[in-house]
Amino acid sequence: MVGRHKAQLRLVDYDSLAAVDLGSNSFHLQIGRVVDEQIYPLDSLREPVRLGAGLTRDKRLDRATQARALEALARFGERLRGFPPGAVRAVGTNALRVAKNAAEFLAEAERVLGFPIEVIFGREEARLIYLGVSHALPPSPDRRLVADIGGGSTEFIIGTGYEPQVMESLPMGCVSYSLRFFPDGRIEKGAMKKAELAASNEVQRIVGQYRKVGWRHAVASSGTARSIAAVLAAQGWADGRVTPEGVDRLRSALVKAGDVARLALPALKPDRVAILPGGVAIMSAILAELGIAEMEVSDGALRQGVLYDLLGRVQHHDMREATVSQFMRRYHVDAAQAARVEALALRLYREIAGRPRAGEAQLLRWAASLHEIGLSIAQTGYHKHSAYILSNADMPGFSQADQQRLARVVLAHRGKLTKLESLPMRSADWDLIFAMRIAALFHRSRVDVALPPLGCRETDSGFQLLIPSAWLESHPLTAAALESEEDDWKALGMRLDVKGVAADKLAAAG
Repeated sequence: MVGRHKAQLRLVDYDSLAAVDLGSNSFHLQIGRVVDEQIYPLDSLREPVRLGAGLTRDKRLDRATQARALEALARFGERLRGFPPGAVRAVGTNALRVAKNAAEFLAEAERVLGFPIEVIFGREEARLIYLGVSHALPPSPDRRLVADIGGGSTEFIIGTGYEPQVMESLPMGCVSYSLRFFPDGRIEKGAMKKAELAASNEVQRIVGQYRKVGWRHAVASSGTARSIAAVLAAQGWADGRVTPEGVDRLRSALVKAGDVARLALPALKPDRVAILPGGVAIMSAILAELGIAEMEVSDGALRQGVLYDLLGRVQHHDMREATVSQFMRRYHVDAAQAARVEALALRLYREIAGRPRAGEAQLLRWAASLHEIGLSIAQTGYHKHSAYILSNADMPGFSQADQQRLARVVLAHRGKLTKLESLPMRSADWDLIFAMRIAALFHRSRVDVALPPLGCRETDSGFQLLIPSAWLESHPLTAAALESEEDDWKALGMRLDVKGVAADKLAAAG
C-alpha cells in the first residue's frame, strides 16, 4: 500500500573520497582522506590523454583518442576498485561538452571506470574550481579573482572565502588554441599575435562586469599556470608568481625558438611542451585585458573542488539542495502546493519501487519542488516553460545529465505523453513520471484534501492504480481526469489501468 515505505536518510561516513576529472588535456584521479570537514591528499594519478586534441573538424572524438582515454580510465578504475559508489564522483569538462559523440564514448568510459561520469556546464566547472582553490589557500576576507586555463576552456571566478560571486567560462584553452594557431608545433610571431587577439576578444566579454565587482588578489590555477610559473622561476624571470613581464619574456623565447621541438626550457614537463604556446597566448591576454600586475599560483583545482563538493553531499550539505531552494524563491513557487505534490509523488513512487535508490527519490523531490517554476512566465503551457528553464539555467551542483533528466520529468508531469516517444520503455524515468502525473492530478484543487487509500503497482505494460469505487463515484471530476490519463498512456503505447475496488480491500492490503 501507498505510504508503506519511509525515507531513510542518514549521514554516510566515508574514510576516503575520490574525484575523477576528465579534462580536455589531462585526466586526473585524486583520492583524499576525510577528517571532520577537511580532506587530506592520499593518492593521485594523472594521464595526459589530450582529449581535446582528438576532436575532429565535425566535433567528434576520434577513435584513437577514445582508446587512449579508455586505457587511462581502466587504470583509474583499478585504483578505485572497492570504493562505494557514493564515495566517487567523476566529471567531464569542455571536450565532452562539445563532442557530438560524447554519449557513445561515455557509455564505454563508465563501463571501464566502474562509476557514472557527469558532464558539467562551464559555470558549474567554474564553481568547483573556485571551491578547490579556496580550500588550498589561506583564509582571507578579501575578494579573489581566480583564472583557470584548461585544455578547452578558461574559467574566471570572483569570490570571497569559499563563496563564488561571479562565474564565467570562456571557450579558449591551451589545447584548442595550440592546435588552432600553432599547428604542427610551429610558433610564428604573427600566429602568436593572432592567438593573443582571439583570447583578448573573449576576455573582453567579461572585463566590464569583473572590474565593476573588483578583487584584491588574483590567483591562477591548474596545469598551464603552474607550468608557466615554474618556467618563469627557473629562468629567473619571476619568483613563483605569474607576471606580465615574465610572460612577455617567455612569449619572446617561444617565438625565437620557432618550433616546440626546439624549446629548451628547464622545469617544463615534456607532455606540456606542445600546448605551451596556446597557454601563454591566453595568459598574456588575461593579464593585459584585466590589468593584472601579478598572479599567485594555486595547487587547488577542479578535482579538489569536486572532492569538497562530494564531501558536502555525503554530509547532507548538498549544493543541489541549496540551488533548488534558491530557484523556488526566485520563481515564487507555491511551497504548499509543491509539498503536497511531493508527498503524494514519493508515496506512489515508493509503492512502485519498494526501496528506491536515494538518488531517484531525490530527483523526484526536486521535480515536485520545481515543476511550477514556469508559472512565473505564463500559466498556459507552464510545464514547458518550467522544463526550458531547468534545461538551460545555471544550476550550481547539477550536471548536464541531472538537469536534462529533471527537465524531462517536469515536462512530462502534464499534457500529452507522446512528446516522450523517444524515451525507452525500460527507462527508470517512467516510474518518476507516473508518480508526478498522478500526484499533480490529485492535487489540482491546490488545497489540502483528504486523499483516499491508494494502491499502485507496475505491470508488464505500464501501471495499475487502485482507488475505492465509492470515492471515484463521489469525485466525478477526478474520475474523468483519470479516464483521460488512461487515454494518454494508451496513445504512447503503454497502459494505465485505473480500477475501482472496495475500500475495505485497500485498507486490509495496507
